[in-house]
Amino acid sequence: MFIAFEKLKYLNTEGEICLNKISLGWFQFTAGGSLGCTFTYNFKFFSIFYCVTFIKVDNIENHLEPIRIKRVNSHIPLCSIFEKYDSTYNKNFDLNETALNNLHTHLHIRPGGAWEPVHCIPQHNVAIIVPYRNRETQLKTFLSHMHGFLQKQLISYQIFVIEQKSPAEFNRGKLFNIGYMEALMVRPFHCFIFHDVDLMPTNPNNIYACTKQPRHMSVAIDTFDYELPYCTIFGGAIAMLHHQFRQVNGFSNLYFGWGAEDDDLFQRLSNYYSICRFSKQVSEYIMLNHKKEPQPEQRWKQLESGPFRFKTDGLNTLAHNYSVANYTKFPLETRILVNL
Repeated sequence: MFIAFEKLKYLNTEGEICLNKISLGWFQFTAGGSLGCTFTYNFKFFSIFYCVTFIKVDNIENHLEPIRIKRVNSHIPLCSIFEKYDSTYNKNFDLNETALNNLHTHLHIRPGGAWEPVHCIPQHNVAIIVPYRNRETQLKTFLSHMHGFLQKQLISYQIFVIEQKSPAEFNRGKLFNIGYMEALMVRPFHCFIFHDVDLMPTNPNNIYACTKQPRHMSVAIDTFDYELPYCTIFGGAIAMLHHQFRQVNGFSNLYFGWGAEDDDLFQRLSNYYSICRFSKQVSEYIMLNHKKEPQPEQRWKQLESGPFRFKTDGLNTLAHNYSVANYTKFPLETRILVNL
């Protein structure tokens, strides 16, 4: 049994910045982090470096990573990298079917759930990947809310819903990998948002674009009393640049059932990057009600071996491990039905 926790740096500059090293043996432990939260792991020996930066709203623009635009005699101005808003959205997400059916016309959404501003050139080109199965009402609520929310941020975006066919257990990580690969066949997206269907952002300052470091977006969720359940959480909604996701080989493809694939991704990221978060006030989300799924015991053993196999389990082993059963451009989303 071995535990070593080393605090290397802690600063209070624009938010909270911490850099810690955790060396782990074959054991289970619970430790408090310098951000006032706790985390529990059960692993073989290895080290995690993690850095979390909480970015205040006035400094968000400095952390964003826009696309590089070559302007050739264009009279159309660039959209702003970031628009700051003072108001937030109503936290009531009741579904209006009539409004939903007319949304694509009202908001000028292109088939497949794509949109970009016409009065300026967007500086963020974003694919939003949503894994899905058997949550029709939640998906409708998500689409009804997200299009208006995203358009306010003046980004170019497209929503991809990756639906898994039955009867296999749900594999969230693999569906994200498939969404990433399929989206790149549409156009060379600069930024990828990996997003659960049951999370609704409420603050328009929570821009759906990528930062210089991978970003955990869903920091303050109502069902967790707007607090982080543990310091190294990297699930719910996250943003990563195209090359960042490729470098860590995406998600693991091995996690069937609920939970732990996002912790596995955090381990992968810790080899190359620190992560960032916007402040809790900016990063508030409402979680739609749904039945909680049990966590299979074997996934914790998979998590133990995660640091030793990430180069051989992920995007580079995906190609022959799924098939597309149906590909449809609906008015509000591109729906891709897949067999795993």
